[in-house]
Amino acid sequence: MTARNSTDIEGKAIELIEAEFVNIKQSTVRAVEGGHIELQQVGALRIDGERIEVTQGAAVVLRGSDVTMNQSISAVTAGSNTALNFSLSPLTISKGEASVNRSAIGIMAARDIKAENSTSLLMIANKVEGNVTTLLDWRSALALGAVFGGVWGLLTLFRKK
Repeated sequence: MTARNSTDIEGKAIELIEAEFVNIKQSTVRAVEGGHIELQQVGALRIDGERIEVTQGAAVVLRGSDVTMNQSISAVTAGSNTALNFSLSPLTISKGEASVNRSAIGIMAARDIKAENSTSLLMIANKVEGNVTTLLDWRSALALGAVFGGVWGLLTLFRKK
């Protein structure tokens, strides 16, 4: 399905949607591309847009300028500015500011991170503000990388003989 200006969809399974304004509720979508995308209770493989708002949805890849997730799950989230509220994302990358509120993040990289009562495996940023629990800081991540590199090197030496 392809449209040019505006698309409102509810309760359907769709392959591809391209529109400037997209509003989808309780549906499944393979790919969505557009300017302003609003999704509620939607499962999607790929979402590309300027402004993306997902509420109670699941996506494999979210990519946009301004990305907002509320009670949602995304495998990879990338954007200029990202906001996660009560959400889960194993990998989040933001060019500018990332805001995380009561969410779980695997690895997050951003220029500035504002976090409230969130958890993460690793956060990489110039400035982190708020209450966040991380498993690895930069020192422990460096040490863990050195250990894995040493074990990998040792195994490759044994395998050559």
